[in-house]
Amino acid sequence: MSNLERHPSEILECSGGSADASPVRLQILTPREVPLGGPRAMTVRRTLPSRQRSLIGAWCFLDHYGPEPVASSGGMRVPPHPHTGLQTVSWLFEGEIEHRDSVGSHAIVRPGELNLMTAGRGISHSEVSTPATKVLHGAQLWVALPDASRHMPPAFESQAARRVRVGDAEVQVFMGSLAGVSADATLFSPLVAAQLDLPAGGVVELGVEAGFEHGILVDSGEVSIRGSLAGGETSAPDAGTSVQAHELAYLPTGCTGIRIAAGDTAVRLLLIGGEPLGEKILMWWNFVGRTHDEVVGYRAAWQAEAIGVGGPPPPGTEQLFTARVAGATRDNEGSPLPAPELPTVRLKPRD
Repeated sequence: MSNLERHPSEILECSGGSADASPVRLQILTPREVPLGGPRAMTVRRTLPSRQRSLIGAWCFLDHYGPEPVASSGGMRVPPHPHTGLQTVSWLFEGEIEHRDSVGSHAIVRPGELNLMTAGRGISHSEVSTPATKVLHGAQLWVALPDASRHMPPAFESQAARRVRVGDAEVQVFMGSLAGVSADATLFSPLVAAQLDLPAGGVVELGVEAGFEHGILVDSGEVSIRGSLAGGETSAPDAGTSVQAHELAYLPTGCTGIRIAAGDTAVRLLLIGGEPLGEKILMWWNFVGRTHDEVVGYRAAWQAEAIGVGGPPPPGTEQLFTARVAGATRDNEGSPLPAPELPTVRLKPRD
């Protein structure tokens, strides 16, 4: 999914946390609503990045949307757009999305299946909800690639999640390892991602990596979350912290276990986590880089190749992207998406 804001945050330099950080209580991140496009646009709830937190491990972006009736919203129609320096993680609860990209991939994103696109040095893709989709509901996440991997050739893969039952929870692991099962997705830093479904009143206790930060997004229902720290302490002195639908709970490194208890209704959650990235990254629009000049070069290359404006791309950025998404038709995907205007100041850390 593209960041379709016409005025994306001008300044977003993010720094990965330290694995030696002192334990803190759960931090609750509330979403902001972002419309994807025009008057009938589908609205997403964005919890990463936020003013409180930029990264959870290498996870740098989280949009949560739906359940959205396609008849009223028009569904998802994201034209060809570029990415650099990241992996896009598409995960659906309901509906279908057609994906096409500049390395020739053509896939249908379905519930229970991970679609993972590694942008590397540069890729373009489109995302369109299928005609059969009546309701669209899911999440789009980005993973920042570490410096050693961010210039690799682009790639795409689709993997079925690994299913396991833990306590009262049905767990679908789609990245990394959890509860004794491991997904097949290609990782470039230590990560985990899973969907958890709990019945009303259900409880699950999960052992987790102490060196990971974790985030728990509540899709529906209300839960109580308690993190167990090394040495048997907990991140909260009571039974747990209440987290409402659409909120993202952050747990720091040091947690060796997480206890999640559902309220009076069934709940669905996304659990993400990873080792603190330990690198500064610069995010602007759909690009992840390291410096202002890199991002300026990515934008100029996209505008030249896809939009046909601004003259030739800067030296060293030729053919980062393919303007024509492979195998797609204009009627299906639309014309390539122009990049927003850059700010008039150099990209720098947010206050």
